[in-house]
Amino acid sequence: MTSALLFLKSLMIGVAIAAPVGPVGILCIQRTLTYGRRTGFFSGLGAAAADALFGLIAVMGLTMVSGFLLDHQFWIQLWGGVFLLLLGWKTFASPPAVMGMGEADTISSMKGFVSVFLLTLTNPMTILAFIAIFGVFRVAGSEDYVTVLTVVSGVFSGSALWWWGLAFVAGWIGSRVGSSPLRMINRAAGIILTIFSVLFLIDLL
Repeated sequence: MTSALLFLKSLMIGVAIAAPVGPVGILCIQRTLTYGRRTGFFSGLGAAAADALFGLIAVMGLTMVSGFLLDHQFWIQLWGGVFLLLLGWKTFASPPAVMGMGEADTISSMKGFVSVFLLTLTNPMTILAFIAIFGVFRVAGSEDYVTVLTVVSGVFSGSALWWWGLAFVAGWIGSRVGSSPLRMINRAAGIILTIFSVLFLIDLL
């Protein structure tokens, strides 16, 4: 398999992993509407970075790391559920803001990146998805640094491309609504995030 073809397939995997609507997607949309496209996109980049890290673990066959994450899945998922619950409440209670004026742009972008990166890391099952997919491509356990770099950069690029598109569309919509719809969006996003957190915590039982 050529490097170009491997990169293209890895890029498609990155899009496929990022695309399903979940708490990260809701956060990306809500933050884009509240703080602007840059903050929404950087929030998505946090997920892309976590996906790339999981992809690195999978493609290099780092069983010690993946085993540790899976062995401690209960506590990681518990932390993620509580963290998501707090995010849901904060989002629900947040007053509407003019898009791009909610916080200093750099600060909100950094906070968005870090919070979504940590949230994405609370789903160790993503590693199993990558291992299964990479197994089909026969690159799992590779020690070829060119192959590893190609796969990881492809996954990151695909995921980042998805989040850029989502932030662009959400920003276009946000530029055409006023404060009242934003208040409703904040509350709806907060409720959805809370539901996701409850599902996360119920799954632990």
